[in-house]
Amino acid sequence: MSKKEFFSAFLKNSKNTGAVAPSSKYLVKKMIEPIDFKKVKCIVEFGPGTGSITNELLNHMPKDAVLLAFEINDDFCKMLKQINDPRIKIISDTAENLETYLHENNFDKVDYIISSLPLAMIPNGVVKNILTVVKKVLSPAGAFVQYQYSLNAYKKLKNTFKKVDVNFTPINIPPAFIFVCKD
Repeated sequence: MSKKEFFSAFLKNSKNTGAVAPSSKYLVKKMIEPIDFKKVKCIVEFGPGTGSITNELLNHMPKDAVLLAFEINDDFCKMLKQINDPRIKIISDTAENLETYLHENNFDKVDYIISSLPLAMIPNGVVKNILTVVKKVLSPAGAFVQYQYSLNAYKKLKNTFKKVDVNFTPINIPPAFIFVCKD
């Protein structure tokens, strides 16, 4: 999908698409940096969009690991289903239902959750539900990695997790903050 097509998808469905362009390689690098791929069994990705981060996760994941990708935009789901890799499972459902899909795939805990969800555009109650389930299923050694275009989500994340580190990349459209959350 070209940048023009991505922007059209944003205009067509801005409630479900929080980005105006795919993630830059610089943002992707910062998003996957906290992951210890040697120990990964299950990674979850919220809002993979066109798969910029997804493809990089798959490039680094062990052959026996699983990637559960939650995407509610139908156009993006169609694109993601073109990825020919048995480790990825595309889930067209809200991140609030993560626990159900974990159990369906025989997992109790998640090693890492990578999120591109536009938290500022999602109702507070839904964000609270998502963060509650994330905290419940995240492995003690794992991390929740979330990017946003502002610092608005910091307080919500800090109220949920004991430790929240903030990184920044100016080389993205728009520039992005990366939150690495742990307990």
